[in-house]
Amino acid sequence: MLAGLSPARRRVVLSFVVMVVVAAGVLAGLLVSRSSSAPVAGPVAQERPGPVLLVPGYGGGTESLQSLADVLTAAGRDATVVGLPGNGTGDLNASADALGQAVHAALARTGAQTVDVVGYSAGGLVARLWVADGNADVARRVLTLGSPHHGTSLADVAGDVAPGQCPLGCQQLASNSALLAGLNKGDETPEGPTWVSIWTTQDQTVTPPDSARLDGALNLTVQSVCADAQVGHGDLPRNPLVQQMVLSELAPGDPVQLGPDDCAHLGG
Repeated sequence: MLAGLSPARRRVVLSFVVMVVVAAGVLAGLLVSRSSSAPVAGPVAQERPGPVLLVPGYGGGTESLQSLADVLTAAGRDATVVGLPGNGTGDLNASADALGQAVHAALARTGAQTVDVVGYSAGGLVARLWVADGNADVARRVLTLGSPHHGTSLADVAGDVAPGQCPLGCQQLASNSALLAGLNKGDETPEGPTWVSIWTTQDQTVTPPDSARLDGALNLTVQSVCADAQVGHGDLPRNPLVQQMVLSELAPGDPVQLGPDDCAHLGG
């Protein structure tokens, strides 16, 4: 094609081709540069806590967490107990949607950028579902209380012996449920919030009790702080020692490793 052109025209065409090639190279370089410098989601800032959303457990109404909310409010925190559809006995994903609506309302009301979430029992799974649904950058801290992160044998038995008395929310708490398999596949504590799991070794509802252990979280048993503490599953949200542990773990900054030296000043 170029052979049929005059020398002058050939030089013009070649110059044009060189310009196109150079321009393409520059554009590609810019695209690579922008791609490599694109912001990557990272940990949420820990120094300025926002409002606290408290999520009840399976079959529990808002009153189950009201005393804990009152303690947080007395300490100067903005605390809201989230009402769940069907008192949390239905699909835990629907409960996660309800938590999302409550978070949106709390952020709009307070002007904060992030929230802390406290999930009691199955409410801890609701909190994890909400975080996994694209909200890791909105949660500063997620604290779970006696949550069956790996299921509970009570739900296993209920599903086998009396399936008619084990609605969907109950089925999702079984150790082999698809919901738990999805939550625990890969990273149990995705980057974004900091994670704390508190439970009691005397739990007879979440069995075994260390089902509450969450990989990647700060894991604390009540008895690792106060060895003689008598706290059952239902006592967790209203026990004064546990309430002070929660208050400590929701303070500005990173979660703190509590131990026996903290028992006295926490009221144990």
